[in-house]
Amino acid sequence: MPPSRRPIPALVWERRAWRAGKLVVAGVDEVGRGAWAGPLVAAAVVVPAEPSARAQLTRALNRAGAVVRDSKQLSAAQRSRVVEVVQGLGIPMAISEVSVEIIDQVGVGRANKLALREAASTVRPGVDHVLVDAFEVPGLNCTHDAIVHGDSVSLSIALASIIAKTHRDQIMTEMAEEWPVYQFQRHKGYGTAAHRLALATYGPTPHHRTSFAPVAESLADVVAN
Repeated sequence: MPPSRRPIPALVWERRAWRAGKLVVAGVDEVGRGAWAGPLVAAAVVVPAEPSARAQLTRALNRAGAVVRDSKQLSAAQRSRVVEVVQGLGIPMAISEVSVEIIDQVGVGRANKLALREAASTVRPGVDHVLVDAFEVPGLNCTHDAIVHGDSVSLSIALASIIAKTHRDQIMTEMAEEWPVYQFQRHKGYGTAAHRLALATYGPTPHHRTSFAPVAESLADVVAN
């Protein structure tokens, strides 16, 4: 079965680290990098190396009918089932947020690394190795692998992806209550036609990233008028 179609991704990268004696392996992923509004959110998850605990996680995911892969490929209900299993079993996890202000100050690339590093550093003590979806993360206190399409081939990265997206989606849904004309609950701050129209009509909110061109352009229009 191709990796993208597996209900639960394999543990090839995790097992490689475990065989090397690195028993506390964290998978890390982020969401919101390309959004025009809202924070950048990263999450980290430590899948247990101990076989019985690992089997318990797999059984619980299967019982819940949970599908684990890239969070963008799952419905909100599917993601919620996964998060409930992880939380219910007490699997170590951490979430980090980087605010719009920091993103605008340091740039989204650096902000992305800050979020990933913070999540990996706070998920639990003694992390030996980190698996990251696609990105190199300098400044970690341990070794790491940057894995292309990591959320399709690593269970810990896929779980982190789902947790990060669930958390950020909730932030954007709450933001929509404060700014209903923007319909953040629909596009989650990403650059849709409806979002562009709202920017042109109402101008940016304090939650918009003014360092992003579409937002900067709308801000310039507001100032000009």
